[in-house]
Formats: sequence, structure tokens, C-alpha cells
Amino acid sequence: MRVLFIFLDGIGLGENDPATNPLARAKMPNLNALLDGRSLLKDSAQFIGERATLLSIDPAAGVDGLPQSATGQAMLLTGRNIPAEIGYHYGPKPNPEVAAYLNGETLFSRCIEHGRRAVLLNAYPPRYFHGIDSGKRLYSSIPLAVTNAGIGLFKQDDLFAGRALSADFTGEGWRDMLGIPETPVMDPHHAGRKLASLAREYDFSLFEYWASDYAGHKQQMDTAVGLMEAFDGVLSGLWDEMDDELLVLITSDHGNMEDMSTRRHTDAHVPALVIGDKAAREEFTRGMTDLTHVAPAIWRVVTGEGR
Repeated sequence: MRVLFIFLDGIGLGENDPATNPLARAKMPNLNALLDGRSLLKDSAQFIGERATLLSIDPAAGVDGLPQSATGQAMLLTGRNIPAEIGYHYGPKPNPEVAAYLNGETLFSRCIEHGRRAVLLNAYPPRYFHGIDSGKRLYSSIPLAVTNAGIGLFKQDDLFAGRALSADFTGEGWRDMLGIPETPVMDPHHAGRKLASLAREYDFSLFEYWASDYAGHKQQMDTAVGLMEAFDGVLSGLWDEMDDELLVLITSDHGNMEDMSTRRHTDAHVPALVIGDKAAREEFTRGMTDLTHVAPAIWRVVTGEGR
């Protein structure tokens, strides 16, 4: 079975308060349908339905302090309790201690070593690579893990050829914000269908959606609501296109956007939303209570080991 991991940066399970939580305010009918009328809120988990499972999992993994991006993402990719091992949460970009875990121990590295196909489905614009090459930009945990595994990051040509998706799913950001007018643009539903289609070509694929964390830090309620409503359109296309051989995981590294009363990360648990075959979901979520359980669960499903 194949696994598509959609990483929503900085989204926790918050209170049902439209004044502070865009996930309580956004209109997300496709998500609601998957969860039998529930929303992505604290009081919705635990839920097990015919099409989806929603768990509440601990991004701090029992370590004191607010969860941070570098260690949270590294935990998701390795299954190691890195904050416990190094003694602290760290982010946003990995320091040398965190980076050491992202070289040879990640899902991407293990897939390559065992002959499985793994990929990061995001395309990166030319200015990103210019920043990396010049030393002015550092890799975050996910692209660092990908490149350390010997997997190339997708570029503009890959986006234009339909081999990858832009960070906003639709391509509009490349046109409007990056000033690349020839970028192909699709609506969210079409983007969701494309995402599922691409994921079927790999054993393990990951898509990173970082705009949610940015909106949270900027306390941009209207932007956050728009992002989540667009993501709901992606879910509709994803559901229409996926088959029983694809399991979809949606989770995060820490809370943030669910509480617009603060610019800081939160101590909220994060969602583990799993979509697909019910038996596969039961196996995947077995014993899942914090971020360290995600990588082993993905590995079990992709390889069939430990079932």
C-alpha cells in the first residue's frame, strides 16, 4: 500500500471558537463529510468513521516546552524522540544536533535503502535554489532529509510538466507572489486530484504546506480561513481520485494557527487525520499517541512489516 503524507505546518486541534480559531470559522464541507459532520477541532477527536479516522496526538512527545518546527518535523520523519534525546525543542531550521538525525535515519533514506520509491511532491522556484546555493537560505527539516537521501527536489520545469505541485497546491502563488506569469494554475479540486495521481507513482510521498504556519504567526485570520477553505477543495479532489491502495495522512509538527490570539506556537495536540481503507487505517493508527509513532506507522504500511 502507498502512503501520501500531507504535512500541514503549525496546525493544532483548538477550541470551537470562531473568534480565535480559523478552523472553527472556515467552511469546510468536504472535511465535515469525511468526519460525519465534525470539524478539525479539539472536541472532534477521537473519531473513527467509514472514510476517515481522526486522532489527537502529542507534538511535544512528553518533553517540557513548546514544540518547534525542526525537532517536530524530524520526529515525524524518523520516529525518534529527538527533543528527549537532545534535551530541548528546536526550530525553525535544524541546528547541527537536529540535522544529524536527518542524515540516514529518515523515511526517505530508508525507502531508498530498501528499494522503495519516495518523493517530496513540492516544486521549488528558482529563487529558492539561489538562496540555498548562496548560503543565504538553509534547508528546513523536510527538504534536508530529502536531499540527504539523494532525492532531488523538484524545480520549476517539474511543476510546468505536471510532475509536482506548488506550495499552495494551485500555482497561483507562483504567478501572483513570485511573478512567474507562465505558471500553470488549477483550482483546488483539480489540485487534489493531481496530488492523488502523483502519489500513486510512489510508495511514500510527502507534500509540505507551510502557509498555514505563516498565517498563524502573522495572526492573519482571513488569510487562514481562506487557506483552509482552499485546502477543503483539495480534499474533495483527493477523495475523488484516490483508490484503496492509497492511504492519506494529514498531520502537523506543532500547534499555532488554531489560536490567533497569539503569534507563538501553542501546546495543543495536533490532528492525525487518516483517510482511506478502514482496515488499513486501523493498522496505521495502532498505538499512535505522539509524533514519534508516525514514521513507524508509515513504514509498516509501506512495507507490510510488523503487521
